[in-house]
Amino acid sequence: MTSAPTVLPPDTTTERPRGTAARVRRPGRLRRGALPYLLLLPALLFELLIHLVPMVMGILMSFRELTQFFIRDWSRAPWTGFDNYELAVDVNRPVGEALLGSFLTTCLFTLLSVALCWLLGTAAAVFMQETFRGRGILRALFLVPYALPVYAAVITWAFMFQRDNGLVNHVIHDQLGIGGAEHTFWLLGDNSFWALLTVSVWKGWPFAFLIVMAALQNIPKDLYEAAALDGAGIWQQIRRITLPSVGAVNQVLILVLFLWTFNDFNTPFVLFGKSAPEAADLISIHIYQSSFVTWNFGTGSAMSVLLLLFLLLVTAAYLLVTSRGRRDADAR
Repeated sequence: MTSAPTVLPPDTTTERPRGTAARVRRPGRLRRGALPYLLLLPALLFELLIHLVPMVMGILMSFRELTQFFIRDWSRAPWTGFDNYELAVDVNRPVGEALLGSFLTTCLFTLLSVALCWLLGTAAAVFMQETFRGRGILRALFLVPYALPVYAAVITWAFMFQRDNGLVNHVIHDQLGIGGAEHTFWLLGDNSFWALLTVSVWKGWPFAFLIVMAALQNIPKDLYEAAALDGAGIWQQIRRITLPSVGAVNQVLILVLFLWTFNDFNTPFVLFGKSAPEAADLISIHIYQSSFVTWNFGTGSAMSVLLLLFLLLVTAAYLLVTSRGRRDADAR
């Protein structure tokens, strides 16, 4: 006699309604999704306090007639609208004419400085790829200007550019006999532009050297060996292999050098003081003089906002052109 099979009741502990597992995992996914934002929150708060809040305050100040009479309570300064901007861009008035001259000087200075920094840095990085005795020591020496504090380096150059007892005049006039026996004024007049450019290139090209040298490490040596077997010389290898391989890095490098140089305030301020010569009147030091020397913070703030807008437009146009060129190159 066979017994009927035993039917077990359904295991209610393992069965769950549909969607329950998803509801159980959802809080974990939310916590994981919010983690990056929580990690970024301290940096965003510091960015808000250090950059965004002063930027908004400066924009508000540019619409007021903020002079030394309202420094104690700048909120009482009269509202002027766009008068400060009209004054800054009116080239027929002394303020606008001086700002235009400073802007053109800054453009020329930035163009020469960025070009020389990139050229020297790239050349040094290319030649440092070859293996030879003492290469590590030379690489370290090349980075010394970039590693030195800005104030220490520029003050040293200021002493070297002194007319009577400076090293530059001693070497040029006394040792080499160039330019006659009369020493040159390097920190006054038209020569101040070349003195400022020399200091800027000296402390800026090691950064280009460092970035390009790091990018060159990713180029396989097989490409150069194959090019050499095909009869390509050193200049053809640089043109056909090196420069195209570091093109993306150079695009970012040039943009960073442009922004740093155009906004450079420490170098002219330490080299010349509060009042830079007209030939070396960069727009950063010009805005400082308009704000903290003449005590016209409203006009100085308007100049700063115009400078910010100009840099944003140039940066956006540069990124647009370089990204389009990169897409065209990939398509070809």
